[in-house]
Amino acid sequence: MRKARKTSASDIAADAVPPQRASATRRASLRSSPARLALYHTLLLGGLFLFWYLMTEPGLIPPFYFDEPTRAKFFFGQPQEVFKRIWSWFAGGSIYLHLGVTLLETLLAFVIGTLLGLVLGLWLALAPTASTLADPYIKAMNAMPRVILAPIFAVWFGLGITSKVVFGVTLVFFIVFFNVYQGVKEVSPVVLANARMLGATGKQLLRHVYLPSATSWVFSSLHTSVGLAFVGAVVGEYLGSARGVGYLIHQAEGVFDIDTVFAGILVLTIFALILDFIVTKIESRLLVWRPGTAETEAL
Repeated sequence: MRKARKTSASDIAADAVPPQRASATRRASLRSSPARLALYHTLLLGGLFLFWYLMTEPGLIPPFYFDEPTRAKFFFGQPQEVFKRIWSWFAGGSIYLHLGVTLLETLLAFVIGTLLGLVLGLWLALAPTASTLADPYIKAMNAMPRVILAPIFAVWFGLGITSKVVFGVTLVFFIVFFNVYQGVKEVSPVVLANARMLGATGKQLLRHVYLPSATSWVFSSLHTSVGLAFVGAVVGEYLGSARGVGYLIHQAEGVFDIDTVFAGILVLTIFALILDFIVTKIESRLLVWRPGTAETEAL
């Protein structure tokens, strides 16, 4: 019968990884992962544009869906033509007025909708009677398809910036409102009881308990709200406007200029990602007390 090998303390010490080395390895892995992730994103994006180019460039691949080789280019555009259109917009300066109008509408809708959702969410969460009275009406308004409100707002407020901002506010408000409401309701009763036992007043509870709880829920909704604010601005411009990126897309669609349509979509997507990045940075500054992903995994 084979004897089991005895494991000595020296063997365990030799096989064990020193804590300092393990910690250094973990930190190095965490530092390298963002660069590796950025590389993967770049490769994926490059692959998507390469696939787009191969599918729409006549003569490179035999047509397997359309009868004519140029038909795919007509329906889906070409990436090189889209980038040329974007370059001509920014080099010639023709995009700045339209982009400025769209960004202004988006920012106003985003800020106003967020503030309204935050204030009303806090108020109704802390006022049970008002919440009970308003609950069916808020649910009914949230269930309403808000896209149908865009032409109504155009009639009420005209074709200027106001109608686009109001429409964007209706999209942003409910996302923030329900997150704030739920965040306040999720506050632990034990925490509230302990704070009241220590003599905390209503204002102190609002500042030190309810607001921190709601803030994390608010920022989780703001990433979605940024995109919805852009949707509100562009849909409003699409239905009726004389300026804005949505107006450019609508004009290009009217003459079947698919390259300009995709150029406008790409510009809007880039600026939406920039706004989302800004929200992420603000979130990391304000919520410094919240443990990071690496710290949570370590626990």
